Amino acid sequence: MTSLPRPESVPDPAAAASDRAPRVVTVQARAGDLVPRIAGAMAPLAPALVLIFGMPACGLAALGAGLRDRLGAGCHVVGCASAGEIGPQGYAQDSVVALGFPGASFRAGLCVLRDQAQVPVSAWMASLRRLHAEFRPDLRRASFGVLLADALARHEDVLAATLDAAMPGLPVVGASTARGIDFQQGAIMADGDEHPGAAVFLLIETDLAVAEISFSHFSPTDRRAVVTAADPPNRIILELNAEPAAQEYARLAGIPESALTATEFARHPLLLRAGRRDHVRAIRAVTPGGGLQLLSGIEAGNILTVGRAMDMTRGFADALDALPQPPLMVLGFDCILRRLALERAGMAGQMSQLLARYRVAGFNTYGEQHGGMHVNQTFVGMALMPPATG
Repeated sequence: MTSLPRPESVPDPAAAASDRAPRVVTVQARAGDLVPRIAGAMAPLAPALVLIFGMPACGLAALGAGLRDRLGAGCHVVGCASAGEIGPQGYAQDSVVALGFPGASFRAGLCVLRDQAQVPVSAWMASLRRLHAEFRPDLRRASFGVLLADALARHEDVLAATLDAAMPGLPVVGASTARGIDFQQGAIMADGDEHPGAAVFLLIETDLAVAEISFSHFSPTDRRAVVTAADPPNRIILELNAEPAAQEYARLAGIPESALTATEFARHPLLLRAGRRDHVRAIRAVTPGGGLQLLSGIEAGNILTVGRAMDMTRGFADALDALPQPPLMVLGFDCILRRLALERAGMAGQMSQLLARYRVAGFNTYGEQHGGMHVNQTFVGMALMPPATG
């Protein structure tokens, strides 16, 4: 994808003119003047929060610190690496996408959930409860949460469940971050400081109307398997139906074991049913021992179903059309495997048009969180709409 040469605003003059509407700009990651260009676009908003997605050449920490210096201590600046970006024109690559949330209609607080790989649930719970107590949400306004987690540290399942327990009823959308399409170690930044191996949680309050969105383009088939042996800490299925996992998966998917590639994994994911919904458990790779390494948690005894792909673009448009009113912006996290599948099918341009039409801004992820669950190959988002009248 070609990066945009200069910042571009969300293509809606009415929304862009309103001091209540979020603003989105996209700049080339290699640009040498990222700080003044992004700060110049955001300063008129007197923002409460700026989100940064991508890997700027100057580094996330330097960009965050520079923006905080220019925008003031009253503005949180939070960002992370991405596998690809989503800006005003849809999918982007080698860019930095910045989202500004005006102080006139937003308030934000944050906490860093440290040592993600060690799963210190008690410490996380204490941090979240302290944030909620200090933030003191205004019950007359809408609130929602945003989670940015380290994909390589894993344990997003526990993070999502902890958030759900600490702040019950709060709608939360989250993303697992890594750098590039080759799943490299990325970075998570909060107010100019990087936090390796940690997650950042944002509690956001607004007088706009909000609605949570989730969309997965798979339906279950009748081909099922029981996980008969697993390595849960490493998210590896060792056996399916008492057979080597890769071998049995290939048989169920109807493809030769020698043809198990990322393309086939994306076309035939495993689904786990929970809460009356089927959640994708995406396969990352075949292990040297013939197991399947996943991007989500797995345990012996889980019953999995091979998924069948549906039309990604039509289903996505239907999900966004179901919103009560057109959004000013949708903060969106879209699995990188969905984007790769669209590119292979020659449909990435069509999806980009839809993303632009519905004013989606965000990035491509290695896992998504919503409703207390960690999932894969899913689009999750928070739609921000004009406040209800009457």
